[in-house]
Amino acid sequence: MSFTQNFTAVGDNLGLTALVALVPILYFFWALAIKRMKGYVAGLTTLLIALVLAVVAFKMPASMALMSATQGATYGILPIGWIIITSVFLYKLTVKTGQFDIIRNSVVSLTEDRRLQALLVAFSFGAFLEGAAGFGAPVAISAALLVGLGFNPLYAAGICLIANTAPVAFGAIGTPIIAVAGPTGIPAMEISKMVGRQLPFLSLFIPFYLVVIMAGFKKAMEIMPAILVTGVSFAVTQYLSSNFLGPELPDILSALVSLLALAIFLKFWKPKTIFRFSAEQEMAASVAANSPKNEQIKYTGGQILKAWSPFLVLTVFITIWGIPTFKLALTGHYEGTNVFLKAVNSLGHALTLLPEVPFLNNKVISSAGDPIPAIYKLEILGAAGTSVLLAAVVTKFIVKISWKEWVSTFGETMNELKFPIITIGSVVGYAYVTNASGMSTTLGMTLAKTDSLFAFFSPILGWLGVFITGSDTSSNLLFGNMQKVTATSIGMDPVLAVAANSSGGVTGKMISPQSIAVACAAVGLAGKEADLFRFTIKHSILLVVIVGIMTFLQSNVLSWMVP
Repeated sequence: MSFTQNFTAVGDNLGLTALVALVPILYFFWALAIKRMKGYVAGLTTLLIALVLAVVAFKMPASMALMSATQGATYGILPIGWIIITSVFLYKLTVKTGQFDIIRNSVVSLTEDRRLQALLVAFSFGAFLEGAAGFGAPVAISAALLVGLGFNPLYAAGICLIANTAPVAFGAIGTPIIAVAGPTGIPAMEISKMVGRQLPFLSLFIPFYLVVIMAGFKKAMEIMPAILVTGVSFAVTQYLSSNFLGPELPDILSALVSLLALAIFLKFWKPKTIFRFSAEQEMAASVAANSPKNEQIKYTGGQILKAWSPFLVLTVFITIWGIPTFKLALTGHYEGTNVFLKAVNSLGHALTLLPEVPFLNNKVISSAGDPIPAIYKLEILGAAGTSVLLAAVVTKFIVKISWKEWVSTFGETMNELKFPIITIGSVVGYAYVTNASGMSTTLGMTLAKTDSLFAFFSPILGWLGVFITGSDTSSNLLFGNMQKVTATSIGMDPVLAVAANSSGGVTGKMISPQSIAVACAAVGLAGKEADLFRFTIKHSILLVVIVGIMTFLQSNVLSWMVP
């Protein structure tokens, strides 16, 4: 038995079918933004609604709908959930052994100002992690760091989600752009150039916008020199690397340049006033009055290096895991002659399981008449979370924690994250159901009917794709070719449309159910996903409108910007 996707399944009408496909999304918005349900409840009920609509409205066999949900849930656990578990575990090891106190002190010695700490950690360091690993690691790690520094957990999570906007399109060594080059037939370098002529404008804006959100316009103007150093250094490097090197390195290079530029700048420039959150100011005054001697703790360079070493080790591991050739070996696909990589390949092959999804594999027929393969992709060694776990193993010896306490801490982490993992599994399951049933494609085809306004709506299609799938890569694979075909039919440059899908998609990351669940899990706000969603939704809509206007102008007025 097979199932052919039908994009006019309701009343033989695309518009009506799109309205039905929109129901789970509207429900999820309502459940979090208005009803304020716990994340896992909103996720599970959204999945249930999607399953019912897939079967009743889109006529998908119930067995296929259920199995597509299991395929998504499996992907939600590995690799996404695995990254969160290991990232939070690594952070907890540094807290339990007292090393994070030294990390906090080292950042505070550079600047006590919360605005500048957000630029250093959320924007620059987060972008580096996005470039090296992606898949939730940047938000999980940088948000946990900010909480450790003393940030309010909700603010830490929200700020890191918004900061993560700038680097997402080039995340995980350029995966979103490299992936979309295949189905569209457009060279990755051309897409990289175009994205590199859109996102640098956001990269200039985001540092300023972050500080405005945190402290207001006047407080942002007080540190405008630091904001400009951060934004300009990142944006210029992002433009140059994306246009002359390719999609693999813009995030890593831009992040390192901006991080170093700001750190060096802060050696010579300080804000006139130190900004702290209002509750912190009262606490700081109380601490200063009662224990003034504890304020000026000095640590040696060796102590600071040791405290930061878990994250330095983490950086090394996730960078190695992102190297294309090594990644092939980790997943058992290396075909070269290097002896070491061949040994890794053997282990990677043994730890890579690709079983077919029962009742689903090659049973769903696309609009082009092609069967769609469906497998459970269990790349255990190749998963980014495994690289973080190995960093945690090395950290055990650096911080000198016993194996008993190491294992105990891992168990505590697993227990704390049980509900966030359910949330992630359910929302990724929902994404897979919408893709397999044809709901997401129906929504995309409806937006593609906007004709001359398509240049504005093109990024919104990418935004919608990332909201549904939680991934700029998945959104590009879902809508990339549709963007190209629609753009060609209306006289818009297809390179611009495909790039806009990726650039618009980055603004949807902060409201994706997966990202919300990851951020809440990292800062200990499990069950508070609705609060975080309400925090980010307005910023997401504003930013995607900005990208839409930018794309419209590049298509109609600033066409010289298209490579």
